Amino acid sequence: MDFIGEIFQYKFLTHAALACLLCGVACGMIGTYVVCRRLVFLSGGITHASFGGIGMAYYFGANPLLGALLFAVLSALGIETFTARKQIREDSAIGLLWSLGMAIGIIFIYLTPGYAPNLMSFLFGNILSVTGTDIFWMGVVDLAILLIFGTMYHPILFVAFDREYARSQNFPTRTISYLMATLVAVTIVISIRVVGIVLLISLLTIPAVIGNLISKSFGRILFYGSVIAALSAFAGLYISYQTNIPSGASTIFVLTVTLIAVKTITFVRLKRRMKTR
Repeated sequence: MDFIGEIFQYKFLTHAALACLLCGVACGMIGTYVVCRRLVFLSGGITHASFGGIGMAYYFGANPLLGALLFAVLSALGIETFTARKQIREDSAIGLLWSLGMAIGIIFIYLTPGYAPNLMSFLFGNILSVTGTDIFWMGVVDLAILLIFGTMYHPILFVAFDREYARSQNFPTRTISYLMATLVAVTIVISIRVVGIVLLISLLTIPAVIGNLISKSFGRILFYGSVIAALSAFAGLYISYQTNIPSGASTIFVLTVTLIAVKTITFVRLKRRMKTR
């Protein structure tokens, strides 16, 4: 009860709790598309490529998250463009941008005079550093995601599962792919402070995987993934409050334990059904 009371008492905890909710919704919905379209490696590449933007922003004295956003969006669109035109294999393009982004980030951080005090928070997350401005933009991104999924649900569904069928139905598959790649990049950037670059790929993928174990419906996976991501982030924040360990790592630990538990329950139920037949 002390924890709940302090959420409403201290502004930094209020911001952290809101960040859990907003990032959970964004990562749950975008993560569902990522998992269904089998773009987990792509999300990891975009995440790590964004570190190059953080390093350059530090060097030029700009907002690190703006630099991360620029690099993430350009990386996502670049990968989509190269692979769509078959100029380079998707895994090769992702691997190239993954390592290049990290290399650029490290180079510019080392070239920056002095010490970069907030660097670790970008790598491993620091949810208590979330500001009111961050919350505002998280809300804007969440609203945009909800509107896009609400108005383009079926095209997104078909592109996620079968692009050839979507193309045969005259859906703008390339436009949807570029749009969703951009949303993946933006979701990654707004979630960096919550779990960090290193752990973010898990927040994008594990909730959707758990949701897929519970249901095979794309719409329900969107809902379950969002709820699981938000609750796990909040649980990670609570564990961090009680034990003074990083909330990002706690969140991923909670998600992993939840995945194992749901997988075990699903397996036991399947075995029982087979015995009753």
